[in-house]
Amino acid sequence: KTKDEEAEGFTLKAGMKNTKVRGPPSANAFKERPAKPTSFRKFYERGDFPIQLEHDTKGNKIAWKVEIEKLDFHHYLPLFFDGLCEVTHPYEFFSRQGVHDMLEHGSHKVLPVIPQLIIPIKNALNTRKKSSVCTSLKILQHLVISANCIGEALVPYYRQILPILNIFKNKNINKGDGIDYSQQRRENVGDLIQETLEAFETHGGPDAFINIKYMVPTYESCVNN
Repeated sequence: KTKDEEAEGFTLKAGMKNTKVRGPPSANAFKERPAKPTSFRKFYERGDFPIQLEHDTKGNKIAWKVEIEKLDFHHYLPLFFDGLCEVTHPYEFFSRQGVHDMLEHGSHKVLPVIPQLIIPIKNALNTRKKSSVCTSLKILQHLVISANCIGEALVPYYRQILPILNIFKNKNINKGDGIDYSQQRRENVGDLIQETLEAFETHGGPDAFINIKYMVPTYESCVNN
């Protein structure tokens, strides 16, 4: 028996006898992308942030050298969001915790800065690194509840934020009867995406659902059902 020759699909050779059509190449939708050097890292290494590491009985935390409420959020918040691409210590810790601290203690200053946060969020999600995606999703959940109107202010930016969520939405690991420890640590990407989309819909006003549905067709309303 002669061995079938391989050929690309939709070519003349593909229709010939004893020819095996080669399958399409992998789209690599889940493949991690390398992150570019962040501005956050550059500013941190220059000592431009009013922060230092503090250890206590509960672990590490940020010691702020100035009151968070007095920071220029237009300057600092986008830089800390930029650091969400980082996966190495101490950059990853400082950027993540810094964002949470600023959202917690300076929530009234966040709304005007929303347009400057979209590209850093998109960049962190686009790395497709599990740690960066999970961190970004938790940040988005904190962001929408940090102050009034922020959920609605994010609606026009769904087209930039939601494509990656649509790709990863059903990427839950089924371990059968085994224990999925990632769920206990809130590191299950599919679950975090569902939580984030529900937070977007709940806090995004009357136009949120239809815009989520447009970008993530499998999403079902948590408000209307």
